[in-house]
Amino acid sequence: MLKRLRIFHKISQNNKQNSSFQHASRSSPDNVLTESSHDFNKRWEEAKPFEKMPGDSKLSLLRKVLPGGKYYKLDAIQMFTAYKKDWGDIAIIRGFLGKSDFIITYNPEDFEEVLRNEGAWPVRPGMETLYYYRSVWRKDFYQGVEGLLSAKGENWGTFRKIVNSILMQPKNVKLYMQKMSQVNREFIDRIRAIRDPNTLEVPANFEQDIKRWALESVAVVALDQQLRLINENHKNSQAKELFEALNDFFSLSFEVEFRSSLWKYIHTPKFKRLMRVLDTLQKITMAFINEAIERIEKQENTEPRKGEKSVLEKLLQIDKKIAEVMAIDMLLGGVETTTTTFTGLLLCLAKNPEKQDKLRQEVMQILPKKDSEFHENALQNLPYLRACIKESQRIYPLFVGNARINQRDVVLSGYRVPAGSQIAMMAEPLYRSEHYYSRASEFLPERWLRSKQASGDLSGLRPSSPFVFLPFGFGPRSCVGRRVVAMELELGIARLIRNFEVEFHHSTKNAFRNIQLYVPNIPLKFKFIDCVK
Repeated sequence: MLKRLRIFHKISQNNKQNSSFQHASRSSPDNVLTESSHDFNKRWEEAKPFEKMPGDSKLSLLRKVLPGGKYYKLDAIQMFTAYKKDWGDIAIIRGFLGKSDFIITYNPEDFEEVLRNEGAWPVRPGMETLYYYRSVWRKDFYQGVEGLLSAKGENWGTFRKIVNSILMQPKNVKLYMQKMSQVNREFIDRIRAIRDPNTLEVPANFEQDIKRWALESVAVVALDQQLRLINENHKNSQAKELFEALNDFFSLSFEVEFRSSLWKYIHTPKFKRLMRVLDTLQKITMAFINEAIERIEKQENTEPRKGEKSVLEKLLQIDKKIAEVMAIDMLLGGVETTTTTFTGLLLCLAKNPEKQDKLRQEVMQILPKKDSEFHENALQNLPYLRACIKESQRIYPLFVGNARINQRDVVLSGYRVPAGSQIAMMAEPLYRSEHYYSRASEFLPERWLRSKQASGDLSGLRPSSPFVFLPFGFGPRSCVGRRVVAMELELGIARLIRNFEVEFHHSTKNAFRNIQLYVPNIPLKFKFIDCVK
């Protein structure tokens, strides 16, 4: 514990220095063009008062959400869409039942204003129940280490700085390439084993197999071991329980936090159920983690580790609790997210065979045979694959947008917005807008290629603003695991496309549903045809 306090103190001092530097101007270090206090003050004075921002009054909104009202029975996304039609691209939604007011904006210029001025420790609203679970409900276990998913302020900044030095280094991620490649080989074998011999379609519950692949892939990094859940231990009850608990966690926390905040005063039945779900998630993930730690400690006692240490080993050397919580966060955050992104990409490729063929030709340059192995720098030579992933994230995004509690006064769409306001930046509707994307309804990976990698003029296909599309976030709070996720997807899809032609002969209407993030909502009966060559 004393060791952890010394680590946190040392890194906190560095964080404070970084924070002081960032607060010296009206922009983040990513922004070359800075804005002086004089220029901002002028914009602030010219902007309309915050009180003039459009939106329903509390009473008017309450009438609309109650039975018989305009928004009654609408889910959150449908309600936001209806609210936009009523009030325009920026509006305020008044909070009641313990909820705070929050602003919704569909203007990418606002996104930039918020994100450029978020400071060293950006505050992202949400995950309040997870924070409560870790800081109050099970504080004896977490011991003040709340992790990346729920920690706030300086605690978040300190934890992030520790894991950044390990997870954001390309050489650390590359350690797992061959192990991930083995996971993908097992996934290919699984597809061949479960597909119908006549139709070549996999069962409707193929989503469960994708989740096992995703869990195996993230476990390779988080635990430095395979769980063998794809084939050998496919019926493992812990995995099934984990998947069900993850689904319940996202849907329950969204419902409890978004619909009201009564749980802060009264422990409602849904809140209690959510705490039980989090207990289940902690129990299962810690069983995996403890097994991995015992293996590492046993190896250290019998024979010293040669070569580069794993992510888990490096974190254990810093602090065991930090290592445990980071591993929990990786296992919790790396299954549903990767499953959705992988599924969306498969649907896009299956429905666009000419793009799939083009991707296969690229993959064959680094995997000349179906069972060829990836060489160390193989992923550097797959620009079209990366473009396909990016375009599929536009077509089937993981989240509807991003959110922040602004740490400084900002001007959004001509309105003054004081510090401490909740701001929801609604990006998803813009992905389908011809105003921001030419030929927005088409799957066009070419729009993400650099000019030298593509033929023809692509300038009209790219988004009109760089802040429209930020699938891994922006700035200090961008996804810490994006290098890991990128490698998972690139290795997995490359191996899959090298072995199969993928088809999908069913409707993709309402392919995903929102439970705080988007998850598959239709039977995933993909058809996998063995490639001839």
